[in-house]
Amino acid sequence: MELLVVIAIIGILATIVLVSLGGARSKARDAKRMADIRQIAAAMEMYYSDQEQYPLIQTSNGRITSVDGGTGIGTYLDPLPTDPGGGSTTGCNDTKGAAYAAFSNSSDRTQYCIYACLENGRFFAASEKGTKELTSQPSSLSCW
Repeated sequence: MELLVVIAIIGILATIVLVSLGGARSKARDAKRMADIRQIAAAMEMYYSDQEQYPLIQTSNGRITSVDGGTGIGTYLDPLPTDPGGGSTTGCNDTKGAAYAAFSNSSDRTQYCIYACLENGRFFAASEKGTKELTSQPSSLSCW
């Protein structure tokens, strides 16, 4: 009987620990998304420094499909990072977040906006202005 009580207590404690780790995993995925956006922004700036224009970002349904026809940003970042939550949605309404999305200026290539949907309902964006956490999803080339 005592053995059953000990096993039950261990099971309850294990359940509590596993449930409490869910929030930490979500925060870790969001931290990874923000680091990836910063890394993409740094690569965009290095590309701009060499080419005097930003690379052309091709998108499909707002998702990045290629940059200047390739998988990354020149030799600065190839391939682009992938979303740690899977990013299988076409929008930012999924609790798993979404893949990195972008807007770019195809005419003179002097502006861009790349963002990630965070699991806390916020967004983390990068543009030629820098990086910033936003409360609403960017809807145009000017991220904020």
